[in-house]
Amino acid sequence: MKANWFKIVFFLLAAVPLYAQQDAQFTQYMYNTLTVNPAYAGSRGALGASILHRSQWVGLDGAPSTQTFNIQGPYSEKVGLGLSIVHDEIGNNTNQNTYFDVAFSYSVPTSEKYRLNFGIMAGGHMLNIDFNKLRNYSASLAPSVEEELYKRFSPNIGAGIYFHSNKFYIGLSVPDLLETEHFQNPDDEGSVFASERMNFHLISGYVFDLNPSLKFKPAYLIKAVPGAPLQIDLSANFWFNEKFTLGAAYRLDAAVSALMGFQMGKKFMLGLAYDREVSSLGGTRFNDGSFEVFLRYEFIKNEKIDLTPRFF
Repeated sequence: MKANWFKIVFFLLAAVPLYAQQDAQFTQYMYNTLTVNPAYAGSRGALGASILHRSQWVGLDGAPSTQTFNIQGPYSEKVGLGLSIVHDEIGNNTNQNTYFDVAFSYSVPTSEKYRLNFGIMAGGHMLNIDFNKLRNYSASLAPSVEEELYKRFSPNIGAGIYFHSNKFYIGLSVPDLLETEHFQNPDDEGSVFASERMNFHLISGYVFDLNPSLKFKPAYLIKAVPGAPLQIDLSANFWFNEKFTLGAAYRLDAAVSALMGFQMGKKFMLGLAYDREVSSLGGTRFNDGSFEVFLRYEFIKNEKIDLTPRFF
């Protein structure tokens, strides 16, 4: 037990470094890894599909809403494939972003327990902005926009690595290597009003056996992009009888969260999360927090496959 607590303290202390970003965010990021890291594809050893819905800042008119759909599984012993779709909208459909990505991973065993996955992803991003839905929109304020409906499809590629065992994982990824520019200034060909940046994601977690019926799983996610504030998510979950999960999370200078999970057999999992802002936005009457619902189903034919102890 002393050795376990030493590992826990060391793990949490190691989660402190780095830089900045802010994509669509998820409190249950430990279950949504394929969205940002293609090397995760096939790592669970079975075909699985998952969906997630996030309503952010409930009570705030025009607040963000995000939905994801992921399906991934092993194609062979060393190759994994996956598909990820993310839809994000803000401002009562004024701004809509949809991402489609196909993931490919190649796995190399490094020991009896550990494997190292290399992944690439290719797809595109559809940006749709309807300026007519802005309450105080004036065309004179946006001289680079010739039409009141802006649509653009941008291809993209990404890459990642994922090192894991049945109880530990760590991954580093850049899901958007191409930097697309939007709204070029007609008076200056080298100037743009908006530009997408490369986003770096570092994610890790470990499952500690505290006793035969209780496990502890800390995890963290660090998201960084040049020129933006660093985002750090820390979470701690307790796992009872490999069926019920209860935990808490903290997003640095942004929110505190409560998490619950239910593992209903080997195939089906339900996850719930609630965030409360700790910034000035959290003290306002129109913000009732953020909610997430996560569902995962795995098509397990071989009953000898044991996925539940991994918890990620």
